[in-house]
Order: sequence, then C-alpha cells, then structure tokens
Amino acid sequence: MKSIYTEVKVLVSATVWWETLFSVLAILENIDINYTLVESSALFAQGVVLQEKPIHAQTAPNGLELSIQWDLMQRVAEAFGVREKPERQAGCESFHVPYQGLTVTFYSYLNTVVVTDPDRLQLQHMNRTVWVKALDYYLHAYPEDHPVTLAVQRYFQQLQQHNSALNQSAWNQAAYDAWVQRHGPPQVQAARIQKDPQTRLASLNKYLPPIAGKKVINLLGSHGTKAIALAILGAQVTIVDMSQENAHYAREVAAAARVQLRYLVTDVLKLSPQELDGSYDLVFMELGILHYFVDLAPLARIVQQLLRSGGRLILQDFHPVSTKLLSSKGKKHKVSGNYFDKSLHATDVAFSKHLTEKDATDIQQVYQRYWNLGEIITAFAATGLVIQRLDEEPNSKIDDMGIPKTFTLVAER
Repeated sequence: MKSIYTEVKVLVSATVWWETLFSVLAILENIDINYTLVESSALFAQGVVLQEKPIHAQTAPNGLELSIQWDLMQRVAEAFGVREKPERQAGCESFHVPYQGLTVTFYSYLNTVVVTDPDRLQLQHMNRTVWVKALDYYLHAYPEDHPVTLAVQRYFQQLQQHNSALNQSAWNQAAYDAWVQRHGPPQVQAARIQKDPQTRLASLNKYLPPIAGKKVINLLGSHGTKAIALAILGAQVTIVDMSQENAHYAREVAAAARVQLRYLVTDVLKLSPQELDGSYDLVFMELGILHYFVDLAPLARIVQQLLRSGGRLILQDFHPVSTKLLSSKGKKHKVSGNYFDKSLHATDVAFSKHLTEKDATDIQQVYQRYWNLGEIITAFAATGLVIQRLDEEPNSKIDDMGIPKTFTLVAER
C-alpha cells in the first residue's frame, strides 16, 4: 500500500473528533461499508502524537481519513453527496467531503481487500469497535527520520516502559513462593540440577557450542534453572531479569549448588552501555519471553550489542501457530485466531498458576504481544545477525501430533 501521509495540524478537540468519527461510521454501517482508519486518524486513535510536545492533550487532527473498498467508492460518495470524480494517484483514489466541521477523506487502494488486510487492527473506544491501520505498518512505511516513524517509536517506547512497569510489579508480588511451589525449596532444586545438568538444559543441548569457560548471558532468565545448569558445566553465567523475587530464588539455588551466578535485576532494554560491550559468547532466551515486547527491534539490537564477533544467539519460544492461530481442546483443534494479529492482549502473569488461590487473587494483569515467525526472524536479521537455522518442533502429545509447539532460532554475529 502506498503511503499518502500529509502533515495535519492539531486543532480539533478529541471529543468532537470522536463524535464526528462515530457519526461517519454510522453512515458507513447503514450502507454496509467496511473501513479502516488510516494515516493521521489511525495514529491518533491509537494514542500516537506527532508532536513531541502536543499543543493540548485533548486535541486531535482536523480531519478524518478512512480507507474503503476500491469498488465501493461510488456508493460512499453518493451517501455523502459527493458528485466530483475521485482524485487518482499511483493505485489510489480519494475524495474529500466537509462534514460537521471536519474534512473527511476517503481512500481506496485498487485491488486491495479492506477486511483481509493483515495490518487491520480492532480497538475499542467508548464501548465502540473501531478498525485502524496498525502502528507496525507506519513504523516501517516511512524513512527512519520521518516524523511519523519517530512518533511511533516514541509511542512504543512509552508503551514498553508502561508494560515493563506492570510486569515488574507483577513478578515482584509472589514469584519466590510460586517457584517454591513449582520446583521446591532452593536446596531441593539445586540438588536436582547438580544431579543431571544436561537434562535440565533439555532442548537447548543440541544447539549449544562447547560451553566450559564461555561467557553466557540469559535474558529474562526468571528462576535460573538453565543458567545454573550452564554454570555447573563451567560457563561464566549472567542472568538479566527485572524481578527481585526471581533473583532471590535463583541466587539461593546457585549458592546451594555451589556455583557462581551473576544476576542483574534490571529491564533488559535498560542494560548499561558497559554491559553492551560485545563480549558474550552466547545469548540465550527461552519459552514465553518475546510476548513481553511491544516492539522487537530494541531487543534485537541489545542482543547484537552483547555478542562478540562469532557469538551465538539461541532463542527458543512457543510457536506462533499454537499461540496465535489454533485453540485446542482434547483431540479437537480449531482455527480461531488471526496469525497476523498485532494487538496487545491482557493476561494474568505467567507464574499465577503455581500460586495458592489466596495469593493468586491479588495478581495484576500484564499486556502481551504475540509475534509471527516472519516478524521474529526479520527483527534479528535486521541487526546484521546471520540466521543459521530455524527449527520448528512438534507437540509431543499424541492428540496434538502434526502441530508445531515451539521453535528454535539460531543466529550468529
């Protein structure tokens, strides 16, 4: 889709803008027209402000911009009393109509189906459904220094900070008790890891280089089981995680196992410049971590900066087919999701299932973004990391045979 963004002054009150939008949508619904908010309207509806210092928090663009089906332009024009022929440029038609003090612009992109657009995203405002062009699209549609690109980047940074604060608060509520419930007291867990560290590394083993003496960092390392297993095998291991409770448990397990473990309690995206010195032989992340990031590019850059030349990334996570597309119940599987969905999902923090009912009642919800394989691979490859392999692992349950459960991405700097 060719972008036709034009700068829009911020002059209109947000209340007027939303009321006008809903009035326009009522007309479209009456004539059975699907739409997507685009350009400045899509940005504003999702909370993006083009100016770093907005004129006023309750102001909005002085117009509405909507994409509609290319072969339904005439019907929409008639509904709004427009007789002029649409303007045409590079595969796009458009017309403008003054409506309730705003300029409403309708675009149609030839041979594009509005409702199947993978960048079409549903949001809620005042208990109303609104369809918008996803911010991911605008993050990549313009040059890096374009005002829209910079505005979306600022928005994602703010959203990530908000999301990280929620996650940090949630993971500091009762994680230590959750791990004791799940794995046992630190002494018990330490003895289990010491007995057979290779088994604790599970599916990581086939991707690991010779590890003795190597400098390893485990991002979002949680309770530290795999990191401690690597330390027992002779690696110099650092964990990065924002939870003091996770660190408390991991440090006690490491002490009981009599190994050195460096645990940095911080947001991965806020690692100090001194840490990002390109000295690590191995960066690994595994199982249930990518969905905490609203934009993968900053994480991928951190990984690239941590690795030495020839250093390796091993990333294992749950397969998007299972997390985004299918819902399963016993032997029955249903395609109930959207593989290209770009929305945030509110959910309980991961360790809540290991808590007692009393403790679990106070757990906060966090927001997650589920990524597809193309988005994941592209994010890391874009930093210059060389993709060595991508393995898709099947589900081990008989009822789920043939369905991918996890994937492993191996890349090198």
